[in-house]
Amino acid sequence: MDKLEAMHAFVKVVALGSYAEAGRALGLTRSAVSKAVMELEQLLGARLLDRTTRRVSATEAGLAYYESCADILARVEETEMQVSRLHDEPKGVLKINAPVSFGVLHLGPLIAEFMASYPDLRIELTLNDRFIDPIEEGVDVTIRIGILADSSLIARRLAPARRVLVAAPDYLNRHGVPKAPDDLVQHRCLNYGHSTTLQRWQLTRDGQTINLAINSMLCSNNGDVLRAAALGAQGIAKLPTFLVGPDVKAGRLTVVLPDFPPTELGLFALYAPNRYLAAKTRLLIDFLAARLGARPGWDDF
Repeated sequence: MDKLEAMHAFVKVVALGSYAEAGRALGLTRSAVSKAVMELEQLLGARLLDRTTRRVSATEAGLAYYESCADILARVEETEMQVSRLHDEPKGVLKINAPVSFGVLHLGPLIAEFMASYPDLRIELTLNDRFIDPIEEGVDVTIRIGILADSSLIARRLAPARRVLVAAPDYLNRHGVPKAPDDLVQHRCLNYGHSTTLQRWQLTRDGQTINLAINSMLCSNNGDVLRAAALGAQGIAKLPTFLVGPDVKAGRLTVVLPDFPPTELGLFALYAPNRYLAAKTRLLIDFLAARLGARPGWDDF
């Protein structure tokens, strides 16, 4: 392993605190990573890492070397990115993470369209509803829906993520149509969450927020489960329009309390701050922003 590769391995060990984790991140064996670090220690004549049975941590000399290595590797990466941008063609592997429902319904088809324009680019798309740190997990772009907290990550808003209260016509025929937010306490509610206790919904009217207690009959951390229950006339659900817009348009679901919409969220692309954004990352984000826009197709109902 040459010195630059050994430095890369060392930086990963310090960042992840483990030879095994560093090996997995780099596609190397644990022994190869350990050997690379030992070679650096022999070359420098200094111990860089303190090793225990549970974790690896940098010594004082190792921490100073880590900072220098990280800076050198970042400069090398930036130089490579600059050269890549001259051609404006994405290269290598593009790693993307997104929520499950949105990924299956909308991102998957968009990725297929994007790939048709860049056939040499390899895509790794993982779907989960867990908020991940793209830097720590080596992801180029993370798609997330919500109200973002302060972060060191760069966030670009791709589209609004509107939500609506919906119910099946059969449910409303049997239980009545709510006329005001307070009427919801008399209804069966289907809520995104982890517990049926102490559930509340936030609605808006003329810029004011209305905080309501609800009677949660079903809660789930998956919107497809709630949509299925709503289509089955089991109650009123608060769901994103990207999930239920087609159902509303087709008459399978009816919007409830349209004058009191839930607080609006945003659809964001998150990525690590870099002086030179990789062409593959920049092109994907631009593509998604252009395809989704201020009023995505799923809001046409």
